[in-house]
Amino acid sequence: MIRAVHVVIPARDEQRRLPRCLASVAAARAALRASRPDLTVETTVVLDRCVDRSAGVARRAGVATLTVDHGNVGATRHAGVRAALARAASDGVAPRDLWIAGTDADTVVPPHWLVGQVALAESHDAVVGTVEPLGLADAAVLSAWRARHLLVEGHPHVHGANLGLRGSTYLEVGGFRPMPVDEDVDLVRRIRAGTTRWVATDRVRVASSARRNPRCHGGFADYLSDLADEVRQEGGSTVRRDAG
Repeated sequence: MIRAVHVVIPARDEQRRLPRCLASVAAARAALRASRPDLTVETTVVLDRCVDRSAGVARRAGVATLTVDHGNVGATRHAGVRAALARAASDGVAPRDLWIAGTDADTVVPPHWLVGQVALAESHDAVVGTVEPLGLADAAVLSAWRARHLLVEGHPHVHGANLGLRGSTYLEVGGFRPMPVDEDVDLVRRIRAGTTRWVATDRVRVASSARRNPRCHGGFADYLSDLADEVRQEGGSTVRRDAG
């Protein structure tokens, strides 16, 4: 049975987008506490080499922070999860009873995000959610993105901005590796290889920024930028493979 939920959010110079993310996570936490007052629900923002005011944003939001010097999203996510596991242990919560929900600092989650994940945790050890672009004004690029992303149950996509899993499952598969990109894909591949108790769902869809200034090369922002280039070059017809 899930006894505690911990939201882990990596951030690198996200003072502009982090307030909206944390406000949405606060709403999701409130919704979960209303439906499951027995649960402990916490949030940690992992500040990786931040030189802006992200730390202040997190403090004003009343959430925990962890400062790291990795310059690597995989290592940063791992540090956050390890901190969540340590906090749970100090509270007497076993890894199997801890649910770790992961998102990104430029992402907005829906109010039912945590309620939905915890409900799915009754029969699954990992939840792989969907993501849609937030603020993508170019209709042609948005249409191209939607043409190659299945926002349905059983979808094939993996996004670090929308993952959830038991602490015990995280430990069993070895956690996030120190990869600069695709650390989420790598983790989910190992989860799928080790258990059938996972689900790919559109029930807890989140929205991630359609920004063009990526925090890591090869991620969501680069994918959208490449997609925009293809749309311009091919007049709206794209053939590039789905990258996420």
